[in-house]
Amino acid sequence: MKKVYDRIVDIRGNLITVMAKGARMGELAYVIRGPDEKSLASVLSIEGEKVTLQAFQSPRGVSTGDKVEFLARAMQVKVSDSLLGRRLNGSGEPIDMGPPILGESIDIGKPSFNPVQRVVPHEMVQTNIPMIDVFNCLVKSQKIPIFSIAGEPYNALLMRIANQTNADIVIIGGMGLRFDDYQAFINNSENSGSLDKTVMFIHQATDPAVECLLVPDMALAAAEKFAIEGKDVLVLLTDMTAFADSIKEIMITMDQVPSNRGYPGSLYSDLASRYEKAVDIQGAGSITIISVTTMPGGDVTHPIPDNTGYITEGQFYLHGSRIDPFGSLSRLKQQVIGKVTREDHGDIANAQIRLYAESKKARERESMGFKLTKWDKKLLNYCSLFEDRMMNLEVNINVTEALDLGWKTLAECFEQNETGIKEELIEKYWPLNEK
Repeated sequence: MKKVYDRIVDIRGNLITVMAKGARMGELAYVIRGPDEKSLASVLSIEGEKVTLQAFQSPRGVSTGDKVEFLARAMQVKVSDSLLGRRLNGSGEPIDMGPPILGESIDIGKPSFNPVQRVVPHEMVQTNIPMIDVFNCLVKSQKIPIFSIAGEPYNALLMRIANQTNADIVIIGGMGLRFDDYQAFINNSENSGSLDKTVMFIHQATDPAVECLLVPDMALAAAEKFAIEGKDVLVLLTDMTAFADSIKEIMITMDQVPSNRGYPGSLYSDLASRYEKAVDIQGAGSITIISVTTMPGGDVTHPIPDNTGYITEGQFYLHGSRIDPFGSLSRLKQQVIGKVTREDHGDIANAQIRLYAESKKARERESMGFKLTKWDKKLLNYCSLFEDRMMNLEVNINVTEALDLGWKTLAECFEQNETGIKEELIEKYWPLNEK
């Protein structure tokens, strides 16, 4: 039953405080300015009968004599196959000039999936990017961030993953996007032919902060519905720093006591409640989450990446337009390497990284003017080939082709006994007509 109250006692920024009874956290309400003018708001906090709402639009023109009508429901998103190929804002409204979305209305922000129905991660999500598929496999139902800094091509990397993944559905949640970034996602999905399996929930930098908070909840609620129906869903979120900054902005407006660097003490749980939506559902589909976290000043100890690291299952470090093999880690890769993938996967990956680490030292010796040994020259040749064939984000090959290319690269640069790989694997996979 809808309830209407007319005791608005405070208006600050986009926050409206009204005296009301029976309101619930996250409940939607209309702020009614006149017979034909009303705007949407949601409940942010409740202190006795004092209910504070976050308005979706500027409350300019709202007076203490206006009314607030509570809708007795939380924010919802409509989910069906008609959602595929569509673009929506943080309120769940279409922004692509298309028809209204038809489907079942799903409450957002619900608890994460029942642990009893979760399956231990054991399947690989292919991206056709060697630095992920070979060295830090993405596993179905994994939650993993891309740690980066402003200016790195993290959105371009997400687009590559969206185009090349073997997931059934890709849901993109954009937060604080500039218009050119938003348009790039549109152009990419149209040009790549992945539009029919892609859904976008977009918050642009000029949109209200409350919509930024709703974007991941919208994306994950839709993903959960598709996963229950048996679909493997990949959720790509960018940028979780914009999400956390929106929480901080609203908290400051509400005069709450800040915690580390001005962020609220609830930051960990705010992030975890979204990331924990990643799941492989017994007898159904799955949700895999890749997010972008831009580190202010490149500081990994900043509260946002610091808290994220405790919640997620590894990270990809994007540095110099490449995924850094030394800072990146997938804590679930052992679930699939050599089990789902080929038997040589672990050995060839470890050998390549070990030799690349040595080649970086050889490159330092070269830059300092030291005399190079024959081994140093082999390492330098290998370093160049490895960066071009494996670290280049433009490379698009499946995991089997990437493993074969790894063997080919080693054979071009080293003798068999210099790689440190087991003889039985060398006998089976070492390329013919090479060294």
